Amino acid sequence: MNRLFGSVRSRATLGATLVVAVALFVTGAAVLQALRSNLTAEAGTQAEGTARAVASELAARTPYDQLSGLGSKSGPVQVVDEDGNLVAASEDLQRISGTVTDRVEPRPSSPSPSASPSQSAPAREDDEDEDEDDEDEDDDEDTETPRSQSTPEDEESEPSLAPGETGRQTTFSSGAATMDDDTADYRFAAVDVQTHDRGLLTVSAGAPLAAEHSAVRTALTVMLIGFPLLAALVAGMTWVVTGRALRPVAGIREEMAAITASEDLKRRVPEPGTHDEIARLARTTNETLAALETSVERQRRFVADASHELRSPIASLRTQLEVAAAHPELLDLDGAVEDTVRLQHLAADLLLLARLDAGERPVDARVDLAALAREEAAGRTGVTVDAESAEVAGSRGQLARVLGNLLDNGRRHARETVSVSVRREGDRAVLAVADDGDGVAEADRERIFERFVRLDAARSRDDGGAGLGLAIARDVAVRHGGTLTAGAAPSGGALFELRLPLA
Repeated sequence: MNRLFGSVRSRATLGATLVVAVALFVTGAAVLQALRSNLTAEAGTQAEGTARAVASELAARTPYDQLSGLGSKSGPVQVVDEDGNLVAASEDLQRISGTVTDRVEPRPSSPSPSASPSQSAPAREDDEDEDEDDEDEDDDEDTETPRSQSTPEDEESEPSLAPGETGRQTTFSSGAATMDDDTADYRFAAVDVQTHDRGLLTVSAGAPLAAEHSAVRTALTVMLIGFPLLAALVAGMTWVVTGRALRPVAGIREEMAAITASEDLKRRVPEPGTHDEIARLARTTNETLAALETSVERQRRFVADASHELRSPIASLRTQLEVAAAHPELLDLDGAVEDTVRLQHLAADLLLLARLDAGERPVDARVDLAALAREEAAGRTGVTVDAESAEVAGSRGQLARVLGNLLDNGRRHARETVSVSVRREGDRAVLAVADDGDGVAEADRERIFERFVRLDAARSRDDGGAGLGLAIARDVAVRHGGTLTAGAAPSGGALFELRLPLA
């Protein structure tokens, strides 16, 4: 299981499928709710139309037995007087719930329209009782069924209706009814009507919710079948698309594994022809491999050159010691000491380069380049100093090594004098070392900073050194956030400028 979901392809497919599944679930629930609400509202509108039609007939003094809405083909209809008595109901109505009353057998309490006013008067109650019944009826309606299609002002008790007037408010509710042994769910609408001779009546009419139930069931069935198929389709497409997108990554991984196994840094990973993140990853990987190859090759050359440079003084020293062992009188003590010192200096240079290559950061201390220049120039013949105070941050020992290497190089190539100057240029301190020698050709001004490089092939090692002084000087300058460049001096010789940020 961990291996299955340990790949980006599997996680992307699972994530996309879960997101789509949640979105489909939320969307489906919203669609079903909206469909149910719309169809329920449509049934309520139909029921309200039937209730108001019956109310209009009652306002027109139509007898109960002649009401058109009470036929067997219509939905369930009830007419209730202000006392709560069922005075008229639909034919074949056997059972009902969700309306003002659950009675199904009418019990007329008021005379027909042909009765005289004196006969109909006893059936009416006084105005105070009617007001109380209206308030009770409103309370029952508020507790049993919610009001709809009303404003906050309409939610208060409706004002008394004039004879022949139908109430503007409609109360909606949901329930069930059985007609002719057929039980179904209905949406009921109740309206009030003030008649001329029968008092305040409430008409409740129902419209079937079968269409709503059928539509919701159909939509739910479609969703239960279609949504899983859609989620499966999304999962399959995501699996295929991510597989195609990650195919170059597999090629990069395989090539990197082969490079690691073969240790052949000349090989490169394949770069896709796209311009996406994977292509940029491949290009960056190849750039890293190129830099690594250069670094390894440089390290190999360094080791080879160091071995070659160490071989000469060691061989010379060994020869002198062997001669001295066989013929003590022939011992060249000065030559042995000179080879030993040279070997010591070379070992120190190699150690410093190794530390610099390892990323050793200089000590954060303040160093006055002017004072440092005067100290290094002291005791050296032919060296002049013209320096203004300029403090930089770094290692005093390493900066002294840079200046010493530049002065040694200048003295080696100068005819007579070497000049040292220190000045400020903006936020930089500039230390310049110039000589009056032959100078450095423009084509060689960068090559001289490479390790073990000597421009004069015929020059002896004793005079020219190992070719590490300028390489060390530039590496130290870079580690201190500065630069070291070579140019032409005004006198025609070489000019080396060390630029470092001011402390």
